[in-house]
Amino acid sequence: MLDAHPSRFNQYVVFFLGLFLVGLGTTLPAHAQLGESTALFLRIEPDSRAAGMGNTGVAVADNANAIFWNPAGLAFQNETQVGLTHANWLPQFDAGLFYEYLVGTYHVDGVGTFGGNVTYFNLGEIEITDGDGNTQGTYRSYELAVGVSYGYQVSERLGLGTSLRGIYSKLSPARPEQNIESGTASTLAGDVSMLYRTAPFDLAGSKTTFSTGFNLANMGGRLKYNQKRDPLPMNLRFGYALTVDFDEYNSLTFANDFNKELVNVERQVDQGDTTYVADRFYEALFSSWGSARGEQRRGQGAESLGLVEQFTVGTGLEYWYSDLFALRTGYYYEDPDNGGREFLNFGAGLRYNIVGVDISYIYTLERDSPLANTLRFSLLFDFPK
Repeated sequence: MLDAHPSRFNQYVVFFLGLFLVGLGTTLPAHAQLGESTALFLRIEPDSRAAGMGNTGVAVADNANAIFWNPAGLAFQNETQVGLTHANWLPQFDAGLFYEYLVGTYHVDGVGTFGGNVTYFNLGEIEITDGDGNTQGTYRSYELAVGVSYGYQVSERLGLGTSLRGIYSKLSPARPEQNIESGTASTLAGDVSMLYRTAPFDLAGSKTTFSTGFNLANMGGRLKYNQKRDPLPMNLRFGYALTVDFDEYNSLTFANDFNKELVNVERQVDQGDTTYVADRFYEALFSSWGSARGEQRRGQGAESLGLVEQFTVGTGLEYWYSDLFALRTGYYYEDPDNGGREFLNFGAGLRYNIVGVDISYIYTLERDSPLANTLRFSLLFDFPK
């Protein structure tokens, strides 16, 4: 127990507090790119565990939810797992929006670990009216993604992963009488990822593991609504994690994730008409590293954001006692000119037998944030071989 070594414990507290503050410090100059994409539900973090750690997970990725954070994490897993997450989305609006996520994995000896997931984002009902304002009924909008993933362990320390998903977006009905084409679109997207974990090493007398990885997610086609083709939220996530096992009962993980949205939209002017055209994903892999259009402020024009200003940063801590009970916290930041999300995360988890339960809570730091008081609940069933 840690109580037997109070001086060592105090040293570790100071060490991890320092790491956490360093992580917070890196968020001060780091910003986000303005979202020019559609199907943003693909960016919603699906599990309460990572959400309770400031939306960090690319270098942790040690359960079925690795499919979202880093499919390469599947390479190090040999269990069969099933997980489910539910969240009432933007509760401040009371609009009936909710998010559901189902995930599962299965390991095949000598081949690798396979996974599948379904993401459903309910956007509520809209009222349909004719040209005179008369009600014509209601229409339910939603977005759906169904995907498969695979992780393969190249060596004892290195894993590679990939995913492929189909995306279906049903936003609004066709209205021929008002010259409105269908608001329904579909496409395909994929991910490629890597995860590296060191062998356990000694840090001040405790077994320690360092990991790092990246996930290039949502590479694919564009969604065509009416005549406009909108890009998917292609995203590069990379980061690291450090886990210290103090003894057989107590462990602590510090994690840092960095995100860059790889979307580029060019402004085109033709005979006085201005349009915005999105690059294809293979073009945006290179073109999105320059300046980006900022969010238009009230009374001001759109501002140009530099490369550094196009990043978001998440920082998190997770404490486990005897692999049974966990406490988590984290911090997430993006620039006010680029969406302005800034919040603290809190979370907890329980593991008993094959059942795991996690919960996370968002405490927003910006005023009147629609994300305020968002709760996520996750279940994870682990069936070891």
